Amino acid sequence: GTIKYNVDIESAKSGTPKMNNFSFTVFLTANKSRTDVISNLGTESTVYDASVNKGFILKEYSGQKLMITATRQNWVDKNKANNDLNFIMEEGITVISGYTCKKASAVGQDGKKIIVFFTTSVTLANDNYNGSFPQLQGLPVKYEVSNGNLTLTYTLDTVSFDAVPGSTFAAPTQGYRVMTYDENRQLKIND
Repeated sequence: GTIKYNVDIESAKSGTPKMNNFSFTVFLTANKSRTDVISNLGTESTVYDASVNKGFILKEYSGQKLMITATRQNWVDKNKANNDLNFIMEEGITVISGYTCKKASAVGQDGKKIIVFFTTSVTLANDNYNGSFPQLQGLPVKYEVSNGNLTLTYTLDTVSFDAVPGSTFAAPTQGYRVMTYDENRQLKIND
């Protein structure tokens, strides 16, 4: 299936308008996942195949195209921050986009604050997708991530249970500079 979120960015600085300038789409099969972040700056896609324990990240910004290959351990490292979150369940329920939601909140080790409204009425066959909030059983309908002066709010736009073509998860064979996850991390450290 396919899950699409609209993302708003809001700054705590007074006079700064709220921006809606990107979308976050998740494509799922039982063993494969792909997330696409599309903004006016470029696109970033993360693909992971749990049946072979490997994946890749595609980045396209300012005419540059990069493919970062990833192993199972790289996937675990990439998602470690969210996997270590300790959510606190809050009382009550909220209806968002027609879904009855529970509310949970957490604070990351880096001080990032996360609030998630999720529904248990939709279950996903692939609970390994993107590693977003594995502690919460169900589908995030709306979630907020606050870090410093910025708050990103992801709001569910559409859910489709239609089959996703296998080509959605295929790695490109040309046009990208290829490096490993570890090589890319080393570049970031040296910047």
